[in-house]
Amino acid sequence: MDFSDLWDFQDPQLSESRFRELLGRLEPCTGDFVEVQTQLARSLGLQRRFQDAQEVLDEAGKAGNMPARAQVLLLLERGRIWNSSGERERGLARPLFVSAWEMARESGQDGLAVDAAHMVAIAGSPGEALEWNERALELAEASTEPAARKWRASLHNNIGWTRHAAGDLRGALQAFERALEMRREMGDAGNMRFALWSVAKALRGLGRLEEALEIQESLGQELDAEGSSDGYVDEELGECLLEFGCPQEARPHFARAYALLSKDPWPPDPARLARMRELGEGSGGKS
Repeated sequence: MDFSDLWDFQDPQLSESRFRELLGRLEPCTGDFVEVQTQLARSLGLQRRFQDAQEVLDEAGKAGNMPARAQVLLLLERGRIWNSSGERERGLARPLFVSAWEMARESGQDGLAVDAAHMVAIAGSPGEALEWNERALELAEASTEPAARKWRASLHNNIGWTRHAAGDLRGALQAFERALEMRREMGDAGNMRFALWSVAKALRGLGRLEEALEIQESLGQELDAEGSSDGYVDEELGECLLEFGCPQEARPHFARAYALLSKDPWPPDPARLARMRELGEGSGGKS
């Protein structure tokens, strides 16, 4: 089944209602029914309703003679719930993603195999993240399946962040630029802004402050024109201005970044938020 028209990842409650409505029109315990149950569970997980999500997956797992695709989705979504629900549970996620990868490869489900590999990169150790992202990208590039090929820009982005975390800023920039190029080729305006933001963050890390600031200012102007805001853009504007030696100009950006991101359902780590608050108040902060 193609769930793309039912998913709104910015509004998991809406997605939940759509999947529940669809379940009401399907025959229980069939492959299609199980597939929709897995997506319902994912929508619940995005709302941090992890126990509810596990119960839906437990019920889905009772179906007999499950097609391979439904089995892979069940592994994937149970793994995602474990990975998001707590430190202890995260250790249970990786084996599920590896099993999903193996089963998807055996059954020719390239799109799901790529998804599983990228989740191994997230759930596994930092040392294996690059290997699994590159494995996923290799399959996505070689596959003729649209569901696999659409992952390519995201995987370049993931590789960029893995390299960024390892201190390889030049490698990160190359990956981010490739992701941006692919977003443009795909006409993916929805993710273009994040791709540009990532390029600018890498540029700042490399000391190319003028280029980084120019991109972030452009993004900020676009947001202002839309009447919207993005705390991460404000954070980077503040960091760029701070490195230029302009703490007073940086201060309102840090203040707004803190105001927005401290209320985010998935906020940055506490130390990063504290730095935004302190710099927004003009009381210092160390990078």
